[in-house]
Amino acid sequence: MDFNRRGLLKGAAGLSLAATGVIGAPAFSQSSSKVLKFVPQANLANFDPIWGTQYVVRNGAQLVWDTLYGVDDKLIPKRQMIESEEVSSDGLTWTFKLRSGLKFHDGAPVRAVDCVASITRWSARDPMGLMLKALQKDLVAVDDNTFKWVLSAPYPKMMLALGKPGTPCCFIMPERIAKTDPFKQIEEYVGSGPMKFARNEYKPGALAVFERFNDYQPRNEPTNWMSGGKVINFDRIEWIVMPDPATASAALQNGEIDWWESPVSDLIPLLKRNRNIAVDIADPLGNIGSFRLNHLHAPFNDIKIRRAVQMAVSQENYMRSVVGSDEKLWKKCPSFFTPGTALYSEAGGDMFKGSGNIEGAKKLLAEAGYSGQPVTCVVAQDNPITKAQGEITADILKKIGMNVDFVATDWGTVGQRRASKNEPGKGGWSMFHSWHAGADCATIAGNVGVRANGEKAWFGWPANADVEKGVDAWFAASDLEAEKAAIAGVNKAAMDHVVYIPTGFFYTYQAWRKNITGIVSGPLPWFAGVKKT
Repeated sequence: MDFNRRGLLKGAAGLSLAATGVIGAPAFSQSSSKVLKFVPQANLANFDPIWGTQYVVRNGAQLVWDTLYGVDDKLIPKRQMIESEEVSSDGLTWTFKLRSGLKFHDGAPVRAVDCVASITRWSARDPMGLMLKALQKDLVAVDDNTFKWVLSAPYPKMMLALGKPGTPCCFIMPERIAKTDPFKQIEEYVGSGPMKFARNEYKPGALAVFERFNDYQPRNEPTNWMSGGKVINFDRIEWIVMPDPATASAALQNGEIDWWESPVSDLIPLLKRNRNIAVDIADPLGNIGSFRLNHLHAPFNDIKIRRAVQMAVSQENYMRSVVGSDEKLWKKCPSFFTPGTALYSEAGGDMFKGSGNIEGAKKLLAEAGYSGQPVTCVVAQDNPITKAQGEITADILKKIGMNVDFVATDWGTVGQRRASKNEPGKGGWSMFHSWHAGADCATIAGNVGVRANGEKAWFGWPANADVEKGVDAWFAASDLEAEKAAIAGVNKAAMDHVVYIPTGFFYTYQAWRKNITGIVSGPLPWFAGVKKT
């Protein structure tokens, strides 16, 4: 972000929504202790939490759909919709019993057949789900409240698979909805969570509304991240989309919104000076920036060309673009795993400890025989994290002599387009930017970006046997040292194959009005326990 851009942000950040002309599009309800006005990280362009992996969809979905298990702040899975589970002595048969009183928003009871159908749809898209699907011998409803999962081999991390926060989460839907092809979006949004999705008020690009579900029965336990009693203290939660950070800043300062999920770092000093606003790190486990490459099509189907770009990357440049000059907000990350966690490894990542080698990258690109194929960079402009990274990438690729086709779009469109396996010039893509939450990257379990299982991998579809060998070793590990060795193997193999390019580790802020209490740090905004006075 250049100096003039920063100046414009600070100058516009104090204007009211009325002055900017933004208010007046959707008819927002008046401020009330029973209404929470929230600005999400991006537009909620679609609302199927299984079809895709965008965090903004997962964040909204956790209000509408419940999960069988949920992790606490130690990333330990706890029972959520489940009353009890039994595992056979050989570890092959899991029997789950639902807790009583669970209802969907249409009044129907939650049944075991709903869980079976939901697990089946989820397991077709999620890396851990795919592993379970490969081991599955039978998944059936025993009665309305009980279902049984029979495997061909033990899977000790079953509860983590069903309760992890990483996308896609195993959200439970009515059977009729869960039977939707997992590669097509659902068209009906009925869950059993604490809030109902107000479909009649949904305005993509502007507004999404969630209304209290009066028949929701929270667990009789304190809320702790995705576990415990999900007690929502609002009749309505309004997600107001504001892609312009100056507008969002002004709205927060003027009391027109209550909570801003992702304020840009440039505006944090201004917000901190306002005595009515609280600012804090959003997630203590931070994030890893992602430069995602398409391994199916030229030019990045050539490992030499992927390595040339990898060689040119300066993580410092990316991180300063994303979070600004505050040295406490970022660090170099020669890893696909979360710094400071037990399994963190830098094996094979030495190239990211420097400042990027443009000349070396030019030479390697020439050796690879690059002949000017366009690099279709699909970059979301309505998300400051992706926009900032995209600008750095376009500069790097041009410096090393690549032909950049820069597609400036929105985050919802990126979510749609990155699922396409078409050639870049025919509706497909060469690269896009994203980021991975530290909670997802602490282990292999939710770390979708590092997997290299070809057609079953995350967008870009990398395939590498050495990466997957390390993944299997981690799941089979019986102690911490074996887990560490497996992770080191995964990190090195993924670096060598350039599964994707990590652009650095960073923290982001969240900001809210001080009359809002109960906001905690974590990998997603937790609405349970939040109150407004």
